[in-house]
Amino acid sequence: MLEQVRRIRDAGGRVAPGPLLVRAGVFLTALGGLLTACPVVLVTSRYLVGLVLLAALPAIWPRGRSATVVALIAVAGWLVATMGFEEPVTLLRLFGITAMLYLMHSLTALAAVLPLDAVATPEVLSRWIGRALLVVAASAVPALAVVVIADSVRGAYLYASVVGLVAAVTIAGLLAYLQRRR
Repeated sequence: MLEQVRRIRDAGGRVAPGPLLVRAGVFLTALGGLLTACPVVLVTSRYLVGLVLLAALPAIWPRGRSATVVALIAVAGWLVATMGFEEPVTLLRLFGITAMLYLMHSLTALAAVLPLDAVATPEVLSRWIGRALLVVAASAVPALAVVVIADSVRGAYLYASVVGLVAAVTIAGLLAYLQRRR
């Protein structure tokens, strides 16, 4: 047991600031996505602590499925907020959720391959984040088109949510199938 404590202490002394910043970014974007997606009643209650702990999971264990769990809970929270609590669907909220979840996904991928004691230069981190922000900016135009179209069709948000969920599950299943075939 003393040997394990010594190894943890030694590993903690080797942690570099770059990987810690990446993991802090994972936590902040996961928390931002959850807070933006979930109903206001949930965010302003005692369940906020649970959301904070949930957002910490992908930052602590970036190689697992925790980022997927956080993203699915955020999507479920958004569906509950808009359909269950009848909170308005706004472009800003929709874009905020998608941007936060994409940035969380991208930073989690970086954190998964970046050892805690790696020296990551600011140029590497800024290029990674810059590319991710470019993708977020490029996705704003289709998101705006979806919201404009959905405003003109009654019940379109429900249909769009179900179609989007089915598409996401289908793509995830297809990717898993292709990965197993390798």
